[in-house]
Amino acid sequence: MASSEITLEAVPSATDIPAAEWDACANPAGDPNGLEQLDTLAPREIHSCAVSKPAYNPFVSHAFFAAAEASGSASPRTGWAARHLLARLGGDIVGVVPCYLKSHSQGEYVFDRGWADAYERAGGRYYPKLQVSVPFTPATGPRLLIRDGVDREQIGSALARGLMALCDATGASSVHVTFAREAEAKLLGAHGFLQRNDQQFHWHNEGYATFDDFLTSLNSRHRKAIKRERREAISAGITIHHLTGSDITEEAWDAFFTFYMETGSRKWGRPYLTRKFFSLIGESMSRDVLLVMARRNGRWIAGAINFIGSDTLFGRNWGAVEHHPFLHFEVCYYQAIDFAIQRGLKIVEAGAQGEHKLARGYLPQTTYSAHFIADPDLRRAIADYLKRERAYVAEVGRELTEAGPFRKTADEA
Repeated sequence: MASSEITLEAVPSATDIPAAEWDACANPAGDPNGLEQLDTLAPREIHSCAVSKPAYNPFVSHAFFAAAEASGSASPRTGWAARHLLARLGGDIVGVVPCYLKSHSQGEYVFDRGWADAYERAGGRYYPKLQVSVPFTPATGPRLLIRDGVDREQIGSALARGLMALCDATGASSVHVTFAREAEAKLLGAHGFLQRNDQQFHWHNEGYATFDDFLTSLNSRHRKAIKRERREAISAGITIHHLTGSDITEEAWDAFFTFYMETGSRKWGRPYLTRKFFSLIGESMSRDVLLVMARRNGRWIAGAINFIGSDTLFGRNWGAVEHHPFLHFEVCYYQAIDFAIQRGLKIVEAGAQGEHKLARGYLPQTTYSAHFIADPDLRRAIADYLKRERAYVAEVGRELTEAGPFRKTADEA
C-alpha cells in the first residue's frame, strides 16, 4: 500500500460503499466467490460438526444492510440515519463499522430507555445517540468489520477512537455497540467503553445425527414433553415446509409478511420491517434464508424466518394467522434444531429473551455490548449500575443452566 496512515470517514448509506469492499471486511475468511461456494442449502453427507467452512455471518453482509436501508426499514424517516464508519489504509477500505445516528431506542433489544429517562430528567439530552448494530436483529456477530491481511488490533483501535470522535462530531450523547463478540467488547473496553452483559438462549449441536439423538440427551420428563408437543402441534392437519433459495416465491413472502404484521402489531405496535425488505433479501440473499412455513387446508397459516450462517442458524421473526397449541414451538424451535442437525450447523440462536426456550433444549448464553457515554457524570452512574447488572446476569445464567432439561445422571435416561 502507498501509505500506512489510517484515515476515517462516515458515510450516509451502505450503498455508498462497494459491496465487494464491505463484504471483504464483514466476512473476510471467504474469497470473492465465497458465497457461491458456501453451500448452505445442500444436506450433509456426514454427520459431523467439524466440517470446515469459511466463517460467514449473513447479518453483516452488505446485502442485508442495503436491503434494510433501501426498503425504508432503517432510514432517517424511521430514526435510523446511517453513519457507517470507514477506515482506509493507503486509500483501501480495511475496516467498516455499521453505525446509525438514532433519535430513539427502538429495534435494538439492549434496553437503555432507563438511562435516557434519567439523563433527561437531570437536564441532559440523550438523543441523538450512535448505534452500532444490525438493525432490528439481536444476533451476535462482528461489529468492527476488518479485512484480512492488516493489523487487526491497530485497525480495531482506530475504529474505536473513530466512534468516539464521531460521537463528538454528531453531537450524540453516546455510542452503543450491541451484540458484539466478546473480544470486540473487551477491545472497546480498553478504550473507555462500558461493558454490558445480557443473555439469550442458544441450542448447541453435540454431534447429533438425528432429532431423536438430541432427545436422548434430555431427561425423560422433558423428552416426553417435547414428543407430545410435536405431535399436538400438527394434529389439526398441519404440514410443515422448509423454503429456501428459489423455493421462496413472492407468494410465500406475501404470506409470511401477513404473519409478521399480525403478530408484530400485537407484540410491539409497529413492526419494523417493510414488505419491500423481504423482496430485496429474496433477490440478493435467498440462499441465506430459511422460511419454516405451516400449511393447513391449502393455505399458509404460520411461519418463521431464519438466516443461515456457516455454523449458526439464526432464528428471527415468527407470525401466525391461526393459533394452534405448540405450533410456535414446532415452527421456531424444533424445526430449527432439525434443520441444524441435517446441515451440520453447530448453533441455533433463537433470538432475544424467552426462558420458555430452556425446556426445549436452548441454554443460556452470555451476550456482550459496549457503551461509550460522553457525559462523565452519566458514565459513572451507568458504570455502577452495569457492575451490579453483570453479577446478576452471571448468577441467573448459572441457575438456569443448572435447571436445564439435559440428563445429569445415567438413571435419568
